[in-house]
Amino acid sequence: MKKRVYTSIAIVISLVLLFVLKFYVSDFFFDAFFGAIACFAAFEMSRLLSKIGKYNYLYLSTAFPLLILAMNIGGMYIAEMKQSYFWVLYTILIDLGIVVLVTFGAFLFGLCRKKKILNEMSVREINDSVTKFAFMKALHTAVAFLYPAFLFMFFIFINHLDMMPLGRLEGIESKVSVFAVLTAFIIPMLTDTFAMLTGSVIGGKKLCPKVSPNKTISGSVGGVLWCVLFGACVYLIFGCMPAFEAFIDVFPIWAYLLIVLIGSCVAQGGDLIESVIKRRAKVSDSGKILPGHGGMLDRIDSYIFMAPYILIAFWIFAI
Repeated sequence: MKKRVYTSIAIVISLVLLFVLKFYVSDFFFDAFFGAIACFAAFEMSRLLSKIGKYNYLYLSTAFPLLILAMNIGGMYIAEMKQSYFWVLYTILIDLGIVVLVTFGAFLFGLCRKKKILNEMSVREINDSVTKFAFMKALHTAVAFLYPAFLFMFFIFINHLDMMPLGRLEGIESKVSVFAVLTAFIIPMLTDTFAMLTGSVIGGKKLCPKVSPNKTISGSVGGVLWCVLFGACVYLIFGCMPAFEAFIDVFPIWAYLLIVLIGSCVAQGGDLIESVIKRRAKVSDSGKILPGHGGMLDRIDSYIFMAPYILIAFWIFAI
């Protein structure tokens, strides 16, 4: 328990420092942070897939987020230069294209290493053709590309939201990206914390006993309600800050609370998806990098779908 508390304190301090650096120095500190997290999470996802029997390229999966990181930062600068938010969409499509190209490259790489592929098949006692095994290995690697790397790296777009010409928010001198990134962080944090507290106090029927036996329906509902309540407090606090007044003036509280409410449900869905993967891999944690918390993937499971959700939500409102 002490390890978990100490790790949580370290995480909070790190995030506070990153927000200070983002506000006063540069957005790139968060970019590096997101890139590092994505690499660790992709590494753990690759290992989980192997435990399930979905063999893949571990090092390729681990390094892939760095390629997406570079593409997304480049895409944001082009969007700012062209003054067109459509370049974000183009960048996302390019990212998907890169997933396909690298996956195909991994397939060809496997075919060119026929002897090593045969040795691997022999060790793993797989009775298939070399072509089929190489194809499936590349395909499983693509799964690690998409989850968590591709989805989590949407945080880069959120982190540079100030660079994007966004309709009603265009021309507003306000750190929109700070508000968006903070929202993406606090929704899963508040939901997870209050779902655990509400569930332990009220108890009741299990939410998904076969996937996550500790989660209850009361905890899930409580997590959403408390998240919305604290979301309102965050909104009001930011409304009192001069740096965000102009943004808050065009962003009604009902819109923000709707984003928080739906986001809380998205966060819980992301948590359950990772629980399914761990259940299939027959492990309790995705890794051991965070004492008391398990692996990096355990810590960011609620954020993987949160990143694209927050981008879309803020985008819809702004346009």
